[in-house]
Amino acid sequence: MSLTYWCEQAWLPDGVAHGVLIEVEGTRIARIARGEPGSAERLPGLTIPGLANAHSHAFHRALRGATQRGKGDFWTWRDQMYEVAGKLDPDTYFQLARAVYAEMALAGVTCVGEFHYLHHAPDGRPYEDRNVMSHALIQAAREAGLRITLLDTCYLSGGIGVPLSGTQLRFSDGSAHGWAARADELAAAYEGQHDVEIGAAVHSVRAVPPDQMPVVAEFSHRHAAPLHAHVSEQRAENAACAETYAATPVQILHERGVLGPRSTAVHATHLTDSDVELLGQSGTYICMCPTTERDLADGVGPARAAADRGTQITLGSDGHAVIDLFEEARAVELDERLTSERRGHWSAADLLTAATGTGHTSLGFADAGRLIPGAWADLVSVRLDSVRTAGAGGLEAVVFAATASDVHSVVSGGRRVVAQGRHELGDVGHMLSEAIGKVR
Repeated sequence: MSLTYWCEQAWLPDGVAHGVLIEVEGTRIARIARGEPGSAERLPGLTIPGLANAHSHAFHRALRGATQRGKGDFWTWRDQMYEVAGKLDPDTYFQLARAVYAEMALAGVTCVGEFHYLHHAPDGRPYEDRNVMSHALIQAAREAGLRITLLDTCYLSGGIGVPLSGTQLRFSDGSAHGWAARADELAAAYEGQHDVEIGAAVHSVRAVPPDQMPVVAEFSHRHAAPLHAHVSEQRAENAACAETYAATPVQILHERGVLGPRSTAVHATHLTDSDVELLGQSGTYICMCPTTERDLADGVGPARAAADRGTQITLGSDGHAVIDLFEEARAVELDERLTSERRGHWSAADLLTAATGTGHTSLGFADAGRLIPGAWADLVSVRLDSVRTAGAGGLEAVVFAATASDVHSVVSGGRRVVAQGRHELGDVGHMLSEAIGKVR
C-alpha cells in the first residue's frame, strides 16, 4: 500500500526544508521530493523522524505523582517502586504497558527500549510460559504502534554481596546461565520479526556479580543484539563498588567485556575521567534520562565531556516522571548550563539527533530515525502555532520550546497511530487511570 504525505516543513539530513512530499510504501519511506501537496495528506508544522525512547521501565509510570510526596532519595523511591512491582501479573502489566506506550506514541515516540526484569511470579516461581511477561510487553507495544527492543535484564543479587529478598525474587533466574537459557528462548520466539529486537541488560554492578557478566555479554555477541546496563547512577553504588572490587562500575563492566559499540551505559551520572575515556574508546553509548535523574536527585552526568571523547548520547524517559523526549533533549543542554555556568554546549540538531537516529541505532534499529528513502516510515509532526511554539522557528522551536502536547500526528512504521493529537486506541488518559488503579 502506498501513501503520500505533504509536510509543510520537514527535517531532512541536510536541514529543514519546506514543501516536502514523502511517499510511503508499507513500513518504509519510498521517495522524498519537493513539490506541491496535490492530493497528498497534509502534515502542518515541522515533521521530524520518529523519536526513540532508549530507556523505559513501563511499570514505573504507576508511580507518577505518588513518589513526589515528602522527602527522600533514590533508595526511598525504590521501596515504593518495589510495591508496584510486586502487584503486576501478565494481564495487568499488558494493560499498563499498552497505555504507557500509547502515551509515548502521543509524544512522538516510535521505538522503545524496555529495560525489563519483572520476569517471574511475585514469589519468584516461573510462570508456565517463563517469558509471558515479555510477551505482554511486546504485544502492548505492537497495539500502541511502537517497535520495541526488549532488553531482557539479568538480575541476581539485592546489592553487592546481598542476597535477593522480597519483590526482588521475581527478577531473578538464579544465575546468568539460567537467565541466558530463558533469554535464548525469547530471542528464538521473535526471530525474523522486524518490529521486535531482543536485547540484553546487566541490571547494574549491584545486581549482577562480575563473574556472571560475561555470560550476558556473550548473549549480546551471539545474537548481535544491544546490551545495556545501569551505570554509576548513585554515589553510594560507586562507593560500594570501590570498597568491594577496588574499581568503578565502568571498570568492572570493561574488564568483563560488557562495553562496546552495541552497549549503552544508562545514566552514567558519577563518572571519573578514566571512566569517560573507557566509554569513549569502547564506542559505548550513554543514555541520559534527565527528568528521572533530577526527580530522584541523582545528579547531572558529564554528557558533553563524554561526547567530546567519542561517546554518542541517547535519551530515555526511564521512570516516566514525564514522557516527553523534547524535555529530555533540552535538559541535556540546560542541565549542562547549570553545572558549567555557560550556554551553548549542544545545538538543537545535536539534541534531536540523540532523540532520533542515535537512539534508534543504539536499540538495534539503525535503519530508523532519519527521513531518507529506505528508512522506517516514522513521521512525527509538531505544531509550530501552539502557545509554546508560535513565533519561534526551526528546530530550536521544537527542541527548546515544544512539549509532547504539540505532537499532532504520528506515522509509525507506515501506520497512522496518532491523528489530530488523538491515539487510534482512544482515550489514553482513561486507559492509564484504569490500568494504574489496579496496581496502586
